[in-house]
Amino acid sequence: MPPTLPRTVLAALRRRPFLWSAVAAVAVLALAVSLVLAGNGQEGRQEGARPGPAGSAAPSGPPPTETAPGEGPGYRPAYHLTPDQRWMNDPQRPFFLDGMWHYYYLYNADYPEGNGTEWFHATSTDLVHWKNEGVAIRKFRNGLGDIETGSAVVDAEGTAGFGKGAVIAVLTQQHDGVQRQSLFYSTDKGYSFQSYGQNPVMENPGAEHWRDPRIVRDDANNQWLMLLAEGSKIGFYTSKDLKQWTYVSGFRQDGLGILECPDFFQMDVDGDPAKRTWVLAASANGSAEGRTTGPAYWTGSFDGKAFTPAGGHQWLDGGADFYAAVTWDDPRLPDAQRKASRHAIGWMNNWAYARQLPTTDWHGAASVVRDLRLESGSGRPVLASSPTAALASLEGEAAQVPGGDLGDGRELPVPDSGAFKAEVELARPASGTGEARLLLQSGGTTYATVGYDFTAGRAFVLRDGDAVAGGKDRQGGSGVDDSYRAARSVEVRAAGDTVRLTVFVDRSSVEVFVAGQALTSLVFPPPGHREARLATDAGVQLKGGTVTALAGIRQPSS
Repeated sequence: MPPTLPRTVLAALRRRPFLWSAVAAVAVLALAVSLVLAGNGQEGRQEGARPGPAGSAAPSGPPPTETAPGEGPGYRPAYHLTPDQRWMNDPQRPFFLDGMWHYYYLYNADYPEGNGTEWFHATSTDLVHWKNEGVAIRKFRNGLGDIETGSAVVDAEGTAGFGKGAVIAVLTQQHDGVQRQSLFYSTDKGYSFQSYGQNPVMENPGAEHWRDPRIVRDDANNQWLMLLAEGSKIGFYTSKDLKQWTYVSGFRQDGLGILECPDFFQMDVDGDPAKRTWVLAASANGSAEGRTTGPAYWTGSFDGKAFTPAGGHQWLDGGADFYAAVTWDDPRLPDAQRKASRHAIGWMNNWAYARQLPTTDWHGAASVVRDLRLESGSGRPVLASSPTAALASLEGEAAQVPGGDLGDGRELPVPDSGAFKAEVELARPASGTGEARLLLQSGGTTYATVGYDFTAGRAFVLRDGDAVAGGKDRQGGSGVDDSYRAARSVEVRAAGDTVRLTVFVDRSSVEVFVAGQALTSLVFPPPGHREARLATDAGVQLKGGTVTALAGIRQPSS
């Protein structure tokens, strides 16, 4: 008899780029079957034990006295959060409680053989060093299906009836293809949750896409606000108790595929409270614009029921691998500071090829945390991204790269660990044209290129030489989806005579920050000694730079 297709593949295909073809879907199914037949299950199933409530054994990050070890299991990153084993995808917005950041991500302990995600819990004191705590909300326990994306909030006033300070999670459960919203509550500060006895709190009205509730406290109107992804529309709902929800408006946006993972928040333009603005974001498909999937956002106004955009959408990241992003502020700060800057984190992957990548005992990673500011743009506010300042805790001593003519190229002093930050300042040629490139190399092969084109005014990432782009799949075919090999770029016009690139390189990723823009991409180096070189084709000068080794964050198993 032919083998039975694993249920995890069928369910996981629910989140896919809007323009995936049926052929691509069949190819993914075939690949998953081959993985099962090949016995690709050496990880061993062992779910993390859940500790007691926060307050005991709070994790602390190691001092940056050692760089990340040169050897690691496969392509596992040194300083990015990954699951100890198996599968992770969507991040869930963190919250701060009793000195600790609490963060959840979708996790499938049964991948690739079994079906369904649940919420895995991680904690941090600095948003850099993470401790995996174990599964906090388990799948298939209340008859409504698995545990999918949603929101966790601290119910300070006990509006839901589970006590002041209870942690309330409202999330999507899916059973037999029907998506419903359920409520779970925690009275031990987010380490474990109970299913509300009258779930679901929102029954599906007959919609195919009806998921990813984002919960926001609307203090101005003394209510809870929910945004729900409903195909090409974001639905707005209000509630007084997090249980009974009333539909109040919808924001429709055609041309961006199936919208997912909405977000909604206020920020002050240029840090000015007089310019307070609402921002609506959602993960979308930019293929019609020559892009891939990623977070799109709109700025505008909100009257307590409906959002009115002040213009068209913009994109938060120009790379291929920043999806399902969430943002949050720091509740310890005064209001003006909370509205001046937010944190963000995304799933560092892409549904077009997430199941075609060469990791073995783990699948998926989170981006580094970045900081967002809303800045004046050319006619409309723009979200500007920068690496969060706490990443400095990972830094070793910076190696200086002197300025001068790049000539035939310049070798950079990168660490053997493959985990480092490179910062280079490039001077515009007198002609105003030219291109500079940072070549990431392994075993003598350039596997990824980060560059800036002064002629076009664009920063770019290209990875057509890495192990995935040039590899074959398990059936001997052409391997990864073609979108993986596409160059990704963002427009960055030099404000003066120089451009500064900040590049975070890990064992399987590159994150580029330049003038508020970001490019996030997975990269998989071929075997061999790691090197990096600067090159130019038309007289671009190097003003100077540094290369800084970054420490690892994984804690040894107890």
